[in-house]
Parts: sequence; structure tokens; C-alpha cells
Amino acid sequence: MKLVVLASASPRRKEILGKTGLFFKVDAGRYEENIPSGLRPRSAARFLSAEKAQVVAGRYENALVIAADTFIVFRKRILGKPRTAAEAKRMLTLLNGKTHSVITGFTIFDTKTRRKLSRSVVTKVFFRKLTRGEIAAYVESGEPLDKAGAYGIQGFGSAIVRKIEGDYFNVVGFPLSAVVEGLKKFGIDVMKRRKKC
Repeated sequence: MKLVVLASASPRRKEILGKTGLFFKVDAGRYEENIPSGLRPRSAARFLSAEKAQVVAGRYENALVIAADTFIVFRKRILGKPRTAAEAKRMLTLLNGKTHSVITGFTIFDTKTRRKLSRSVVTKVFFRKLTRGEIAAYVESGEPLDKAGAYGIQGFGSAIVRKIEGDYFNVVGFPLSAVVEGLKKFGIDVMKRRKKC
């Protein structure tokens, strides 16, 4: 079977893909994110994931490279990861008590055939109304600093989410169901593989 490479340094993406039982290698590569002007959020997510996949693909002759990029969209504005506690506080205040979208773009790239599949998945997230003290306490926990939109639904951030509409794993950063469907187009059916185990 073809080598599968996860082009991501995210431990969360590694853990989620690992749920399939699929053997894969992690190779994050180095990519400086730069979204071309004029791209809509879903297109931007697909573009970034494709660029990340391309950076890593050059190191493998016969592999399937999977890359993903996740960000928050609120009122057509893209929110990435906060760089400081103050920026995290501003993001959380902006999202407080409101609804936003989490968009993940993912790309699967076959380094031998040069075939590429890029998709984007959207999940709506509804925040409950937080007090200033709750926002401050969450920022002080340190969790928001490496998360798109300044929260992690898989951690302490679950306490600030009222509900979601869509794929939970997409909010974590890796829409597993859509990726599994995409892998089938490259001849990898993880559901059949698990049945044989």
C-alpha cells in the first residue's frame, strides 16, 4: 500500500487520523501561510491546505500526502491563532454569545500521479454568553494561544460552546469523515481495512 503522510505538526490531527487505524507518517514541513487577496474563506482554506501538501510532497516519490488548514470565520472576517493573550481576549470577546463558522480545508495529494483532491468543510459553532471574568480565566489557562479563534473545543473550551451544527472533528481541526471519503478516491478504504483486522 502507498505510504500515507500527514503534513501537519498538530498533535490533534495526528490523534484524529490515528482513529482510523491507518498507518501513516507525520512530516509537517515548513510553510509560511499567505492567503492571496480576493479568495473567499472556503477557497482560502483549500488553497492553504494544497500549499502545505505541496511543500511536503516534494520529499516523496510514491505517497499520499494529507494536509489541512483550519480557521474561524466571523462576519466574513478570518480569525487565525492569536499571538498574544491580549489578542486571544479580543477574539473571544468578539465571538462572545454569537455564532461563527469553523472552516477546514484539506488536500490529499498523490506524489506519483500528481493527482490532487481539495475539499472544505464548514461547522457552525454557537458560543454561550460569557462574563468578562470567564473570558479572562479561559485566556489565563493558556489554552487559547495555539488555537484558531482562541479556543479549543476538545479541551477547557468545550465549556464556552453552547452547541454546534456539523462535524465536531472539523472544529478540532480535521474533518475525519470527509477525509476518509476522500481517501477512498485514492484506493484507501479505511472502513474495509478495519473490518479485516
